[in-house]
Amino acid sequence: MNIKKASRIEIIAIGSELLTPNFQETNTLYLTQRLNDLGLEVSFKSIVGDDWGNLLSTIKEALSRAHLIIATGGLGPTQDDRTRGAFGESLNRKLIFNKELLEKIRERFRRRDLSMPAINRKQAYVIEGAEILGNKNGTAPGIWLDTSQQIVVLLPGPPHELKPMFEESIWPRLKKTCRSHVYRKVLKIASLTESKVETLISDLYPQSSHVEIATLAYPGQIEIHLVARSEKSQDQAESQVNKLEKKILERLQDNIFSSSGEELEEVVGNLLRRQKESLAVAESCTGGLLSNRLTNIPGSSDYFLQGIIAYSNQAKINSLGLQPSMLEKHGAVSFKTAEAMAKGIKNKAQADYGLGITGIAGPGGVSPQKPVGLVYVGLAWERGTEVSKNIFTGNRKNIKFQSSQKALDMLRRRLQKTQTLSLKSKK
Repeated sequence: MNIKKASRIEIIAIGSELLTPNFQETNTLYLTQRLNDLGLEVSFKSIVGDDWGNLLSTIKEALSRAHLIIATGGLGPTQDDRTRGAFGESLNRKLIFNKELLEKIRERFRRRDLSMPAINRKQAYVIEGAEILGNKNGTAPGIWLDTSQQIVVLLPGPPHELKPMFEESIWPRLKKTCRSHVYRKVLKIASLTESKVETLISDLYPQSSHVEIATLAYPGQIEIHLVARSEKSQDQAESQVNKLEKKILERLQDNIFSSSGEELEEVVGNLLRRQKESLAVAESCTGGLLSNRLTNIPGSSDYFLQGIIAYSNQAKINSLGLQPSMLEKHGAVSFKTAEAMAKGIKNKAQADYGLGITGIAGPGGVSPQKPVGLVYVGLAWERGTEVSKNIFTGNRKNIKFQSSQKALDMLRRRLQKTQTLSLKSKK
């Protein structure tokens, strides 16, 4: 069966743990993205637990309305792994024991110097007429079944097993049957609100149904997703996106920090490395989050020198050299304190740049003059300082992230300005 653009597609995520607040289901998001990359739209998504009756009814509903069904999870060896059996019954097909598959599962255990538990024998049963999909990262094989009425794909639940199997065994098959070409790009923006971004680009929304813009808002970051589809060629889809991207870049200019997928800390790191400059940070309300983000980037030791969490006033005095009289006069959360923290850590680490963050993440410690979300971010460099006053919204976690995002964006803009001036001086 060929999967066409008009085909109805359903994804079923299976597992009782997915219906609890303790487990975040991400497989369907990944699968939707990859299907969209082929120009295929998902019509239905279902999440169902391991209850046999609920599982059967969900599968039968999918079989009644979808041309391509992709199910994830429930292929393990335990009693509550029932996906193979439920699909077999719903399709009126037997489960056939595959001796060769059992030996492959057993060999996987041998390579780890383990003996295979008897319960893993269950994973060697395959739906009648189905093709086995190899699993290099686990014991649960996948299944591809073309009934001529629809295609059924069963994938293991763990993402580190599901993603390689999809990329190696499913993606090439679907790509052969899809004629639509898709190109995507994401523009990432900091220090602007969603409404401001919308105001600046609202007249650029394309009239063609083949090109789409979607604006998504996250704490401290706005993303503009550009998608183009072409029946002719990949080059045409890419050209459509690039033309639209150029117009948006002209409007938003340096508010866009990435068009290639990088996070802000990676962009800042690349700029520091390119300019052969160094950074140190002093954090109060963010509690080390900024340092953590910076050091999550491989090779950050090339430019990141030091991070200090100066949470209390005494720590600010002892570690950063702040004056007690200044703290007493202006308070820990103030313009002057953020500036002094940035200068203090820069001097202490002998870095080219210093960042200081101080604020109220909440919910306590507030006053009418200093509400929850009030955060000052200071930046110091050889020739000057800059301080930004912010009122961030959301819970404590969101305020801390937005504070670190603001600090990184202030530094990015300063580095880009320095880079531009340097290039002009060389001309």
